[in-house]
Amino acid sequence: MTANAKITADLFITCVVDQLYPDVGVSVVRVLRRLGVTVGFPTDQTCCGQPVYNTGYSQQARTLAKRVLEQFKDSEYVVVPSGSCAATIRVFYLEIFDDDTELLAEAKALAAKTYEFSEFLVNVLKVDDAADCGAGHEGTVTYHPSCHLLRELGVKSEPQKLLQSVPGLEQKELEGAEICCGFGGTFSVKFPHISEGMVTDKVANIQASGADTLVSCDMSCLMNIGGALNRQESAIKVRHLAQILDPESE
Repeated sequence: MTANAKITADLFITCVVDQLYPDVGVSVVRVLRRLGVTVGFPTDQTCCGQPVYNTGYSQQARTLAKRVLEQFKDSEYVVVPSGSCAATIRVFYLEIFDDDTELLAEAKALAAKTYEFSEFLVNVLKVDDAADCGAGHEGTVTYHPSCHLLRELGVKSEPQKLLQSVPGLEQKELEGAEICCGFGGTFSVKFPHISEGMVTDKVANIQASGADTLVSCDMSCLMNIGGALNRQESAIKVRHLAQILDPESE
């Protein structure tokens, strides 16, 4: 904890967390502070632009992305509690600004200091034991790796490493873990029947795992899967990784 006392990280909160799951953002901040990080929060931050970019509104996405570049240009690190939004900044901003040398340089600078939450803990803070966060969880969990986190950022072992070190936690294997849950942002709106079929398969595998809690690093996936679980009146809970690591989270 002492080694991280001089690290400052600004939180990019994401729209889903800000509007629907603010308790996840609170857990992210508490975990980082327990690890000695000074956490900042630019209060005028807005959407990263992913929804409009995925829908084909490139100019509107560019406007939002330029705002993010400006807001976080002086950050030492930027931490994002979502593989999806982190991938937008790290990967898709380089596409958005590929025709502008100056803005592309700014995008590359931001990408170099932007990390998804679990990635930041393991690769920057060098956390190898969740007990360092004060974490403890009595129960069984299974883990769903979100698509952008896994495929765009290549973050695979970091969340697993953290979960495996949580005192009291028993992890269950999830069949077809790396198969998409069917949300995909606007995909679930454009192709609702396909999305419903995909989340139905995902829920069946979660129930078969025998876990009492599903953990992921993206609340958008958990919102989709959690809704399907609720419709089936399942008792399985959904939790962001930060909530598992935060001893004060309910």
